[in-house]
Amino acid sequence: MTVRNFLFAAALLILPLLSHAQSSQSLKPGIWRAVLQTSGGELPFGLDIKPALQPGHYTVFALNGTERLAMDEATFKGDSLHIPMSLFESELVGKLDGDRLTGVWRKRRTNLTYQLVPFSARFGQSFRFNASGAAPSANLSGKWQTLFREKRGDGTSGDTTLAVGVFEQKRAVVTGTFLTPTGDYRYLAGDVAGDSLFLSCFDGNHAFLFKAKMGTVTAGSAKSLTGVFHSGPVYRETWTAQLNPNAALPDPAKLTFVKPGQTFTFAFPDATGKTVSLSDPQFKGKVTVIQIMGSWCPNCMDETRFMAPWYAKNKGRGVEVVGLAFEKSASMAESGPKLQRMIDRFKIQYPVLLAGTNDKAEAAKALPALSRVAAFPTTIFVDKKGTVRHIHTGFSGPGTGVYYDQYVSEFNALIDKLLGE
Repeated sequence: MTVRNFLFAAALLILPLLSHAQSSQSLKPGIWRAVLQTSGGELPFGLDIKPALQPGHYTVFALNGTERLAMDEATFKGDSLHIPMSLFESELVGKLDGDRLTGVWRKRRTNLTYQLVPFSARFGQSFRFNASGAAPSANLSGKWQTLFREKRGDGTSGDTTLAVGVFEQKRAVVTGTFLTPTGDYRYLAGDVAGDSLFLSCFDGNHAFLFKAKMGTVTAGSAKSLTGVFHSGPVYRETWTAQLNPNAALPDPAKLTFVKPGQTFTFAFPDATGKTVSLSDPQFKGKVTVIQIMGSWCPNCMDETRFMAPWYAKNKGRGVEVVGLAFEKSASMAESGPKLQRMIDRFKIQYPVLLAGTNDKAEAAKALPALSRVAAFPTTIFVDKKGTVRHIHTGFSGPGTGVYYDQYVSEFNALIDKLLGE
C-alpha cells in the first residue's frame, strides 16, 4: 500500500467515528496542540478555541508563530467539532474524548473528490515540536540562501526553486519563512532540537512541514542545512541552505513584462455576471492596480488583506483596484459563490472578476499582452494614460517581516509617483 493510500485509508476509518450522537462532554476553551499525520510525520500547529455568542458555536484561530489566522465559526454538536474554512473548501472535523480530538482534515480537490488527512488535537499543550524545551546546539537566526529540489515519484530530481530563508531564534523556538520568486511560505514556526530544525504551518489550504539537519561547521565555512520539505499529505522536496547575510532573489519586477507592441487590457465578468473592462469609464484617467490572484491562494489572500483596507482608505485619491481571479473552475455557477465569500470576508470594495482557471499557462492566454504569468499573485500598476508602468511578481506577506514592510513602502511610493504625474 502506498503512503497516499495508507493516509486515505486511515482517514476513512476515522470518519465513521465522527457521529452526532448526544454527549455530555463539553469542549474546553483555550489552546490545543493540533497535529496532521503526513508522509513526513507529525505536522503540528496551534488552535485557540473560544466560545462564541451562540451556544455550541466557537471562534477558532490557527496559530503559526505570531499569526492568529481566523477560521470560520466552528460548531460543536453531540461529540464532534466542525471547524470550516469555506474560502479554501476545507474543514477540520474531530470527535471529542476528554482532552483529545480525533478526526480528519478534509479538503476538496476537484468536483466531489476530497483529500482526507488524519487529524488530532490535545487540550492544554502549546509546544510545537520540542516538548522538553531542551537547549539547542546552535542558533539559526539570519538569512539563508536556499535551493529546493522537486522529488519525483521515481526518485529523480525535478525542478529547482531558489529561495531565501529568514529565521529568528529565541532559545529553541524558531519563527520565520522562506521567500521565493513567486511569494513566501507564510508564517512558519518550530524548534531547534540538537542538530535538527523543525518548522511547520497550517492555514486551511496548505500544510507545510520542514525538517533539516545542520552540517558540520569548519574553519572558514558557513553554517549549512540539508533537509526535506513536505507539503500536504504526501508531496516532498529536498532542500539545502547556507547562512548568508547577502542572500537574495531575482528582481520581482523583471519576471513578467508587456510584450513589445502589445496593449494590456482585460474584460471579464464579476460575481453577478456583469462584464468589467479596463476601458470602462471608472478607470479613465485614474491609476489602476490589477491583482492577478485566486481565492484558493493564501499568498493572494495575504495581499488582499493588505489591498482591501488600503483601497477603502485611498479610493478618493484617483486610484482604482481590480482583482482578476483565476479559480479552480471557469464556471461562474461554481466559482461565483467563492468570489462572493472572499469579497465578504475581506470587505472588498473593488471589483473582483472571474478571469479563468488557476493554471499559469491558461492565465497567460487570458492576458495575451503579458510575456507570462509566473505566479499567483502578480500585481500590475497602470498609469493614468492606461500604460503599464510596473509588474510585481509574487507577494512578500506579513510573515516575511521587514520584507513585507519594504513592499508596502515601495507600493505606496509608486502609487504616489503615478498619482503625481
